[in-house]
Amino acid sequence: MLERVTQRLGWTLDPDDPRAPPSEVWRALTPEERAALVESLPSEWEDTSPPEGDPQWNPKVSARKTLQRYFSRIGRSVYVGSELPIYYPGERVFAPDVMAVLDVPLHERERWVVDAEGKGLDWALEIFVSGSRKKDHVGNVEKYARLGIADYFLFDRGRGRLHGWHLASPGDRSYAPILPQRGRYVARTLGLELGVVGDKLRFFSADAELPEVEELIERLERAVDGLQRRAEEEAKRAEEEAKRAEEEAERRAHVEQRLAEALAEIERLKRG
Repeated sequence: MLERVTQRLGWTLDPDDPRAPPSEVWRALTPEERAALVESLPSEWEDTSPPEGDPQWNPKVSARKTLQRYFSRIGRSVYVGSELPIYYPGERVFAPDVMAVLDVPLHERERWVVDAEGKGLDWALEIFVSGSRKKDHVGNVEKYARLGIADYFLFDRGRGRLHGWHLASPGDRSYAPILPQRGRYVARTLGLELGVVGDKLRFFSADAELPEVEELIERLERAVDGLQRRAEEEAKRAEEEAKRAEEEAERRAHVEQRLAEALAEIERLKRG
């Protein structure tokens, strides 16, 4: 089917330089051709990021899970992905460390094709640990603004610093820096604030720090441990009370038996 697209429209998918077709080519495709094209776009390519260590992996996973849980809890349909191949029309594929798109259907995806989804990214986060800072500090600032990504944040893990940029208006294609307030950076698209606490990237909502999933699990485990201890203590107390009640019943039965024997002896003596 893609060969037919090439013959009809003159557009070819280059596996060495994977790009989504220009929007005018996309509009000329049939629904079947669009579906086939989306499936043909690679989710891996030659210059995919090399394996990464814990300093980059951990904050990436934490940010994704924290945002997913937050938006699920408030009931808003926000897709949050990590290292997902992103295809803008005519642009070379790229994959932010974490990305978010507001008010879209939630389901598993292997790639994000802007023309197929009907919407581009609203928010992107890159995490820098080592190597050249030029790509994240310079290249992405220009590229993400040109693509219309409203908010771009960069967490420099090595230096423990956070940077943020945003488009002042939807039609802008160059970023303005986000100035921190009380050490926090406002992400208007997410309705949240970001900051660095210790050596960790954290999210805030109305001055409340959003807990990481692992922190929630630890809190729940402590709560469960406490409930188990209380249950064991209550069971032990109930057992002790039952034992005391049994001993009291035995003492009462013994007294009643002695009383009956004494009354019987009194009657016997009276008759005698």
